Amino acid sequence: MSQLSTRQFLKLAGTLAAGLVLAACSKQEPAAPVEAASAPASEPAPVKVYTVGTDAAYAPFEYQNEKGEIVGFSVDLLNAVAEKGGFQVKFINTPWEGIFNALTQGDRDLLISSITITDERKQTMDFSDPYFDAIQLIAVKANSKVAKFDDLKKLKVGVQTGTTGDEVVTKLQGKTSTLIKRFESTPLALKELEAGGVDAVVADNGVVIHYVANNPDAKFKTVADTKSFAPEQYGIAVKKGNAELLALINKGLAAVKADGSYAAIYKKTFGTEPEGAAAPASAASN
Repeated sequence: MSQLSTRQFLKLAGTLAAGLVLAACSKQEPAAPVEAASAPASEPAPVKVYTVGTDAAYAPFEYQNEKGEIVGFSVDLLNAVAEKGGFQVKFINTPWEGIFNALTQGDRDLLISSITITDERKQTMDFSDPYFDAIQLIAVKANSKVAKFDDLKKLKVGVQTGTTGDEVVTKLQGKTSTLIKRFESTPLALKELEAGGVDAVVADNGVVIHYVANNPDAKFKTVADTKSFAPEQYGIAVKKGNAELLALINKGLAAVKADGSYAAIYKKTFGTEPEGAAAPASAASN
């Protein structure tokens, strides 16, 4: 190898020195910071499921279909209310005789079972805003001479135990009357009328009209007496003091009335448009 000239030597030395400086710098350069892993997205809170007591023997409001499923106007309505209110519901068939006790004891969170809002019931439970207008109606055989409620004073009358129909007939005939025949459900009372065991049945108009229309062979007719029967309103019942659940129900109920869902469910069941407290919020007077 030939000797390096002074110029070549200095050039080579400079190159080596620069390389050492760069190497030193690269070793001292801090590592690029590692991006912190993003925190996992928080899961939404589970939707609360409330148990619903309903006496599923009251078509077309709440009843069991051929598959044993609980269906009807009340079921469709409460499902829509729950969706708007941000909760879910589970329906449990609950006999009328024990339905209010089940609510009081906490076995049911709420009740929807064509329950008329009364001052007496308000003492032991809280009610939602009204969702259905009702009135008592008399069912009799087609050849009956009954023309008004007072005509039932000395006749055998079938009622469902503990209902407002039971209350008005008891008031008419007296608490000790042996002419009042009480049944577990209105359809059973109407079956007794068909068999001739009672002369008339007094019950909520929606149930009576539905039964008469779907049992033409029974040959019934209905008698309305608006002078004797006061208008009634159904409400969804919750345990006394459960303001949180009541607020959710009322929120959902107002929403389905406002967006037309209520009217659609009502027309699907009854074939007509709702009126009064049952009408959409924009048209209701309650």
